[in-house]
Amino acid sequence: MDPATLIGLGLAFLVIVTANILEGGHPASLLMLPPMLLVFGGTIAVCLAGGTLRDFKASVLALKRAFTAKIRPASDVIPTVVSLADRARREGLLSLEDAIGELDDPFMVRGVTLAVDGTDPDELRDILESEVAAKRADDKQSAKFFTDAGGYAPTIGIVGTVMSLVHVLENLAKPDELGHMIAAAFLATLWGVLSANAIWLPIAAKLKRVSELECARMEMVIEGVAAIQAGSNPRIVALKLRSLLPADQAETVAA
Repeated sequence: MDPATLIGLGLAFLVIVTANILEGGHPASLLMLPPMLLVFGGTIAVCLAGGTLRDFKASVLALKRAFTAKIRPASDVIPTVVSLADRARREGLLSLEDAIGELDDPFMVRGVTLAVDGTDPDELRDILESEVAAKRADDKQSAKFFTDAGGYAPTIGIVGTVMSLVHVLENLAKPDELGHMIAAAFLATLWGVLSANAIWLPIAAKLKRVSELECARMEMVIEGVAAIQAGSNPRIVALKLRSLLPADQAETVAA
């Protein structure tokens, strides 16, 4: 798993709490249930209202991916594809049927299986590219949920502050309680802005990045399977796939 999101969010909150302490505040003063309930509960509710129940369920499942996704680099595809291309060139495409069980990439398994079954090259590419497009659309919707949350949260925080200030004005006859009430009022805005920029938007960005990397790997698999099906020279296959990688990864593979 890639720990960047967990480390980043942890550091962000550590910096915020440390800054609060250095200013003479107490961490517990930031933890008040009413404003937090309003901001987090309200944000999730309006995001749910802006989509479908299926979108919400998919986004909840995607949240786990933001923290635990195992991102496999696209460069890992090249040795496997080159090995399959070499075997297919020497023994024929049908010989790959025995190698399918050794593959640990479900998408590559589907692609090689279609090739071994004699699927038309154009049709094979259409099938695999449609799967990539469907995945990209699902991932985009999941990330959109958290992007929307990042947009709603600050506004809901302001709503909470206004509500609390109304309560403050109702209790002007109790000056000894006003300080606590005003502090609680501004906590709603704090948590609205904080949750947007330190939780929702970073998670949305991570989901988009994970999707980009996974789709890039799948697209490389498509090119590899197409080359295998065409009976291309393994060296040419390796060069072609290497050209699809970022420069730093291509140099690593070349080495």
